[in-house]
Amino acid sequence: MSLATASLSSAQALGIPVALIGAVFLAIGSQLQQHGVETVESRGATSARVGLRLRELVALARRPSWLLGTLLLGLAIVLQLFSLYLAPLTVVQPLGAVALIVTVFLNARVTKKRLNSASVRAVLLCVIGVGAFVTLAAMTTTTVPIQDTQLAVVVVVLTVVLATVGIVFAVLRKTLPRLFYVIAAGVLFGFVATLAKVLITRIQSIVRNGFHLVFADWLTIACFVGLIAAALLGSYFVQTAYSTGSPSVVVAGLTVVDPLVGVTIGIVVLGEAGTAPWWVSIVFILTGAVAVLGVYRLSRQTHGQPSLTESDTR
Repeated sequence: MSLATASLSSAQALGIPVALIGAVFLAIGSQLQQHGVETVESRGATSARVGLRLRELVALARRPSWLLGTLLLGLAIVLQLFSLYLAPLTVVQPLGAVALIVTVFLNARVTKKRLNSASVRAVLLCVIGVGAFVTLAAMTTTTVPIQDTQLAVVVVVLTVVLATVGIVFAVLRKTLPRLFYVIAAGVLFGFVATLAKVLITRIQSIVRNGFHLVFADWLTIACFVGLIAAALLGSYFVQTAYSTGSPSVVVAGLTVVDPLVGVTIGIVVLGEAGTAPWWVSIVFILTGAVAVLGVYRLSRQTHGQPSLTESDTR
């Protein structure tokens, strides 16, 4: 029993730095992708519409900066999947907020604009909130076997989300604000991380059972299809959001919504905190609120370029 606990703690300890490295790759990749999208947009139509056309998507595939950013994002996804294999969803997902911190400093360096004191305080809130959340999650949550009912709930909820977002996008595409794309992408990528974690555990279970074709196998296939659909639509929304603003704002939205969705599903549906004391939920809420407050303040500071700098630089 003690050996199993030690093994789990060791795996979680390795999963955290892996997730952190993935977050750094996410930040750099986002910066490069935004630069590529910005370049394509500047050479294309001059209308104020929001949304990328097919020819602009094709043009992105020819931009070295966008391709390099995509490669880094691909590596970030691989590292996140590996970290999900090593540690519970509730530990891995909140670490994505580190990508926002890196993005803000990287964007400030690229634009040659110094962060003001409000941005620094917001970064500290992110570090304190996420650090406390992850520390507590690492000590009180664990990966548990996924039951058929739990997987069915996740698939059904994702189907409803995809249908709702798809209908809104199809009907109101010409008038949708960037905030819609940022929030929708965050929700979808929250499901992507959740489904990836589910697939990892389900595939392990199916292998152990000798690949018997049961209802759970069809649920696993539905889970995989949902993951691909959510990843593709979420990626398009992210590229569209890049076309109308700085990467800091986009990453800020993703690092708020994505972990909230993933952790909520991990705790409520998957039961990763089922054995934790009652007071843990309260601390989760408080530390999560601190992290969200920091991300919110940081996103406000980086929304407009002038606010990144001290107005009266000596």
